[in-house]
Amino acid sequence: MRRIILLGSTGSIGTQALDVISRNRDRFEVVGLAAGSNRNKVAEQAAQFGVEHTAFGAAEAARLVRDVDADVVLNGITGSVGLGPTLAALEAGRTLALANKESLIVGGELVRAAAAPGQIVPVDSEHSAIAQSLRSGTHQEVQRLVVTASGGPFRGRSRAELGDVTPAQALAHPTWAMGRVVTTNSATMVNKGLEVIEAHLLFDVDFDDIAVVVHPQSIVHSMVEFVDGATILQASPPDMRLPIALGMSWPDRIPDAVPPLDWSTASSWTFEPLDDAAFPAVSLARQVGTAGATYPAVYNAANEQAVEAFHAGRLSFLGIVEAIQRVVDAHDAPGELTLETLAEAERWARRRADDVIAAL
Repeated sequence: MRRIILLGSTGSIGTQALDVISRNRDRFEVVGLAAGSNRNKVAEQAAQFGVEHTAFGAAEAARLVRDVDADVVLNGITGSVGLGPTLAALEAGRTLALANKESLIVGGELVRAAAAPGQIVPVDSEHSAIAQSLRSGTHQEVQRLVVTASGGPFRGRSRAELGDVTPAQALAHPTWAMGRVVTTNSATMVNKGLEVIEAHLLFDVDFDDIAVVVHPQSIVHSMVEFVDGATILQASPPDMRLPIALGMSWPDRIPDAVPPLDWSTASSWTFEPLDDAAFPAVSLARQVGTAGATYPAVYNAANEQAVEAFHAGRLSFLGIVEAIQRVVDAHDAPGELTLETLAEAERWARRRADDVIAAL
């Protein structure tokens, strides 16, 4: 029986995790729930699962993680606000099932330094796929990682065809049901850029050895290419309950977490190169990931401001990545990476992004 603290329990990851848990009460016990502000929903969840401890906001979530005994903390919070709970989970010795990619990306080496080997288990479908595929060989045998991307709602469009994209169109993802920020990030490919940085930090693979390929069917969730020419991949229906279940039970698998692929029905899988001209966010992410320090935090914070402005009608779709680029170009990293310098870099990036957005 694994005791689970679930952060972000009312969001997409949290509700799907509770679905997995509800069907596996003999394997999991929820001992803590945390959310942003939806107290009524958390109260319903707590009553359903018999949970005594609840928290609201990132600071309370971090205290919950430290104070409540648990085996696994599933961090499903959205945004860099999840960094505090991530560090709290690692410092408390919990296994961290990480869906909150921003906390690793922003925290960078601070998070890696706090984590024991194997303590972080990725929950993003792409990184879960890589983790599963890496069990086929040693680190020294890895040639490169291949991160797949669905292409989002605008796959195949040229840059010129993206100028008049509306928020409603950006939220019409063809495969995944996600929150507003993540869905918008998928449309701009900022999400894939974040995932490239995440893959580098999780698996200690150079940026030059992390490729991105567009796979619109979202069946192959990512691949590992080995030095002998073999490529090992993980394929399953596009259902987040599988990586969530594996994140909570790693390295064990939960029977019937999701229905398997139907091999009796004809289907085709296609793979396409990423159009960097139309979607420059991935190239920019490689730049900031290579620079390290506070640059990934600035990239992420500027994006969050730009996404908010886009949905408020104050910024065009193409303006999202343009704003991020301008903020990154203006940034000078401090000499030392600490929680304080990270926080100041994020505050600066949000202010700078607001100024850039107003001028675009």
